[in-house]
Amino acid sequence: MTAVDQALHRVPTRNLRVARAEFGAVWTTAQRQAEADRQHGVAGWYTAGVIVTCLWLADAPHHPAWGRPHPARSPVGDRDISATEDSIEAEYQAAELMPEHQPWLLEQRPGWCEGIRATLRWAWRHDGPPPLDENGEPIAWSATRT
Repeated sequence: MTAVDQALHRVPTRNLRVARAEFGAVWTTAQRQAEADRQHGVAGWYTAGVIVTCLWLADAPHHPAWGRPHPARSPVGDRDISATEDSIEAEYQAAELMPEHQPWLLEQRPGWCEGIRATLRWAWRHDGPPPLDENGEPIAWSATRT
């Protein structure tokens, strides 16, 4: 049983607007893609954005490569707050403004903002496709959306 499988059954129902199984499939795919990226020496910021957002929405602990596990931090504000309906909505609103409020991220972490935004749009707002396809590839968001 993977860490995602262990955490999935504890995801607060109120935190998702998509089916728990679908959320788990995307999260598992993102974890698998991140491992492939690491093996190939690829930064994979988009996938990392998807993973941190899934961790936080699931209210799951983050298990860093070093140190002790700790609660996942909010993906946009990087704050130690639990994912609740109010905090998720606030993160969603902040995610939509990330390129304007944190433009340095676009250059230093290409794909990070997009991964977070795509995951929140899909899992929280149920607006748009999942952030990754079954092969771990980002699903393009309409060019008319920002």
